[in-house]
Amino acid sequence: MSKKRFLAFVFILCLGLIVSGCPKKTVVKEEPLVKKAEESAAEKEKAARLEAERKEREAKERELAKLKEEEAKRRQQEQKEFEKSLVAKKTPGIEGEVFETKMLKRIHFDFDKYNIRPDDAEILKQNVAVLKRFPTVKIQIEGHCDEKGTNEYNLALGERRASSAKKYLISLGIDERRISTVSYGEEKPLDPGHNEEAWAKNRRADFVILSK
Repeated sequence: MSKKRFLAFVFILCLGLIVSGCPKKTVVKEEPLVKKAEESAAEKEKAARLEAERKEREAKERELAKLKEEEAKRRQQEQKEFEKSLVAKKTPGIEGEVFETKMLKRIHFDFDKYNIRPDDAEILKQNVAVLKRFPTVKIQIEGHCDEKGTNEYNLALGERRASSAKKYLISLGIDERRISTVSYGEEKPLDPGHNEEAWAKNRRADFVILSK
C-alpha cells in the first residue's frame, strides 16, 4: 500500500470515528400556534358553559326555595282562616266538643232516600278538598231526617245518610279513621216548620269538626 493511500485510509477512519462519536441532537417539534389557540378557546368555552350551568342551577334553587316559602305562608294563612271559622257547638258530639265551620258544607237528600245526588256530590268534593288541606282534622257526619216516619225508622235512615256521605268521602281519598258518623233522626230539625219546604231542609247530613 502506498503512503498516500495509507494516509487517506487513516483520515477516513478518523473522520468516521469523529462522526460516530458525536451525540445525536433530539429535535423538539413545537406545537403549532393554531392548535394552542383552539385548545385555549375550547377550555374557555367549557368554563363558560359550566359557569352558566352553575348560575342556572342556583337560580332554580332560589326559585324553589321561594316557592316553598310562599307555600308555607299560604298554609299558615289557610290554617288561621280555618281556625277563625270554627264555632263550638253547644251540644257535644259523640266524641266530646265539636266545632262547626262554614268551610264544610251540608248536603241534602230526597224523601226517604240516602243516595248522594249529583249536586250534593259536587259539595262533597269541595269538602274533600278542605279535608285534604288539613290532614289532621277529624270530622263527625250527622245524619238528619224530617218528621215523617217513626223515631226508630228516622234514626236508621239518618245513619244510612251519614254512612253514605262517609263512603263517598272515603272513595275520594279521605282516611276512614278521620270520619265518625251519628244519626239524630228527626230530633234536630234545621227548620221547625211543618211543610215540605221545611222537611226538604231537614233531610240532610251535616259535617262538624272533632279535632283541629
